[in-house]
Formats: sequence, C-alpha cells, structure tokens
Amino acid sequence: MAEEDSGQEKTEEPTAKREEDARKKGDIARSKELNTVVVLMMGSTMLWMSGDRIFKGMWGVMQQSFTIDRSLMYDPLAMVARLQLFMQEAVMFIAPFLAAMVVAALAGPISMGGWSFSAEAMAPKLSKMNPLSGFKRMFAVRSLVELVKSLLKFLLILGIMFLLANAYLHEFIQFSQMSLRGALIHASDLMTLSFVVLCASLLLVVAIDVPFSLWEHKKKLKMTHQEIKDEMKQTDGRPEVKSKIRQLQQEMSQGRMMEQVPLADVIVTNPTHFAIALKYEEGGNGAPRVVAKGADLVAAQIRNIAVGHGVIFVSAPPLARALYFTTKIDHEVPKGLYLAVAQVLAYVFQLRIATEKHWKKPKPPKDVSIPDEYKKYAERTH
Repeated sequence: MAEEDSGQEKTEEPTAKREEDARKKGDIARSKELNTVVVLMMGSTMLWMSGDRIFKGMWGVMQQSFTIDRSLMYDPLAMVARLQLFMQEAVMFIAPFLAAMVVAALAGPISMGGWSFSAEAMAPKLSKMNPLSGFKRMFAVRSLVELVKSLLKFLLILGIMFLLANAYLHEFIQFSQMSLRGALIHASDLMTLSFVVLCASLLLVVAIDVPFSLWEHKKKLKMTHQEIKDEMKQTDGRPEVKSKIRQLQQEMSQGRMMEQVPLADVIVTNPTHFAIALKYEEGGNGAPRVVAKGADLVAAQIRNIAVGHGVIFVSAPPLARALYFTTKIDHEVPKGLYLAVAQVLAYVFQLRIATEKHWKKPKPPKDVSIPDEYKKYAERTH
C-alpha cells in the first residue's frame, strides 16, 4: 500500500525482498560523482605515468607522417599502406590508456552497488517524457543537491586552478626561452600534473556525494508497517514458500520426535511398516503417551535409534496400526486401547525386573486384543 494511500510514514527498514525487487528493476544506489572521479583519476594517472611515452610515440608518428619520399606520393597503394601502418602504431601507443579507461568506467559503478543489468531499467518510460513530472523534478531535493554540488565543484576547481597558476607562473614564462619540442614536452608535464591535482580535489565532492546517495537510496526503499504486512502475506502465500515452510516444520518436528525415542519404555511394531514409541510415567496420574510414531522409513529410523539405546520392542501389529492412526504424538493413548497397552507395558516391566534379578525372562504377549471399534484401523496399511 502506498504511503499516500495508507497515511503511514515509511519508517521501517527495507526488507530483503524489496531490495531484491529494486535491484531487478535497476534501482541501485549510484553516485555519478564517484563514477566521474574514478574515470578522471584513472585517466590523469595514466597520462602522468605514461604520458611522456605516448607523447614521444605520437610525435614520432607525426614526423614519419609528414616525412614522405617523393616517389611514394604518386603511388596510391603505398600511401594507403603507409596510413594503415601509422594508425596501427598510434593505436599501440594509446591502447593501454584506453584499456585503463574502460576498466575505470566499469570499476566506478561496481564499487558502489555492484554489477547489475536490468532490461526493465533500459525500457522507455512515458512518465519520464511528461513535462509535469520533469517540472516537479526540477524543484525536487535531488535537483537542489545537484545544483549545490555543481557550484561546489566549480568553486573548488576554480580555486585549485588559481593556486596552480600562481605556482607555475614562473615556469610558464620560461616557455619562450625553450625549443618548440622542449616547451611542448614540459607543458604537457605541467598540464598532466595539474590535471591530476584537479581530479584529486574532486574527491572532496565524492566524500559528500557517496554517503548522501546511499542515504537517499535507503530512504526511498523504506517501507510502512502496512507494506511489510502485505509483503509477508504475499510471500507466505506463494506455494513454493508454503511448501518450504511445511518441510522445515516437518523436519523440526521429526527431529524433536526422534529425541524422545531413547526415553521410551517400549516400541510397538508392525513389525516392519509401523513403529510407535510409548512412554509411561510410573506413579503419575496420566495414561501412557505416544512420544514418537512413524511408518516405513520413519519407522525404520525409530527402530534404529531404539536399538542403539536398548529400548524394548514388542511386535503387536493390530495395536501398532490402531495407535498409529488414532493417536497424535505427545498425546495419551485412547481409553479404548488402555487394556492392550497395559498388556504390553506389563510385559516390559516384568522383563526389566527379570533382567535385573537374572530370572527367567517372560514371554512376550502373543495375542494383544483391541476393541472392535479399533479393528478397522488395524486393517489399514496407509
């Protein structure tokens, strides 16, 4: 729900889904000043480091270009081949500079917001062509900030240029006493160094623009309480999300159930397809409880855990099926099955005493009867 519709203020931090949706639309925090300064700094640094080599190389290309043998001037094919050769040499001299500029042009945006390609952001939008929308943008806060930044950059660069002009004034006067080649080389060095200093001065603007761009982007993505509620409803309503939640709930429930198996008094089995773990608190007022149950693979897992902890097994297929289909986990057994469960527990307790006293072990109950109303469950297989 939009802010103007709900009347709520956008005070909540954006959710991961909102940030991801914005990223898909190409709405990422960007700083034009950062991108510009990275390109300028890379360009000025490359000119400072390799400008002399580029200048000398281009100077040699120009000398060769204007020094042509008279016999070649009447051969069109030779002139074309000569032009191709000079162009290849010129490209070789400036190729490292161009490659560095490409890297800088990509590094700037990636350093803030990461890499993102959105076809939706490239699609034309009629709203941007609306004169009224453009008029509103002219008086928006962002436009005012851009104006302040432009004035700041102008004053900053103007001040740095004034300082550089005063610092190099004496060297500028000496150009008249140098040879043309020497003057050009020295002038290019001064201009390159001045360019590096001017670009570095723009780092002050970047230091202001980057935090502001991050703050503005985060503010734009903020949400109202209602928007968060609507998003949660929409997300939870998706079939794949519901399925994942159910799967996690089942895994957590099954994990807690398996932790109770070693504490059980007896495992009533089918003997292979079903397994029900029963626990009875002696001296308590309640009836025996089903602490774990399962069929097939879950039943096998229950049996494996029970074997590892020495829990007693009793094979009683009708009772096992009846308990499986009528009793929930951590619930007491139905009253109708009290007698059948009592037969099983009586055997378990007798077996424990016989084992402790080294007496003759009792025989397990062969016919555990269940009431007629539970026999329909005893016949079920799934």
